[in-house]
Amino acid sequence: MARKVSELMSTDCVTATLLDNVYELAVLMRDHDIGFVPIVDGKKLIGVVTDRDLVVRGYAAKHSGSTAVAEVITTDMKTIDADTTVDEAAKLMADNQIRRLPVVKNGELAGIVSIGDLAVREIFVNEAGDALSSISQQGSGESHAAFH
Repeated sequence: MARKVSELMSTDCVTATLLDNVYELAVLMRDHDIGFVPIVDGKKLIGVVTDRDLVVRGYAAKHSGSTAVAEVITTDMKTIDADTTVDEAAKLMADNQIRRLPVVKNGELAGIVSIGDLAVREIFVNEAGDALSSISQQGSGESHAAFH
């Protein structure tokens, strides 16, 4: 039987809300040694912010630390269900060059699965290796959409 994402996802997620600002997200990332923060309304996942989002849409766009999360959030992120198989998750991550993938149940954040979860736990090593290889490949000079 194929292993499910629910068996290896992180469930102790650090989250923020639209009431937070860019500075507060940067502090969360520093203090928790993370580069990805799901943005929630209650338990409902409404978007994500990565360290790259903070740089590109925040500071590089000359926004101050008091800038609202809404200015840097990604709302068109890919998500998966907790019942998704690990190999399906690895394929989705590879196909879309995603390093971290929110896991949702009925629209609510249930956890996060990362490429490291796939590789470190030696689950479907070939798929995880393929996914990591695909995600880490350099672009061919084209612009890639920013999925997280």
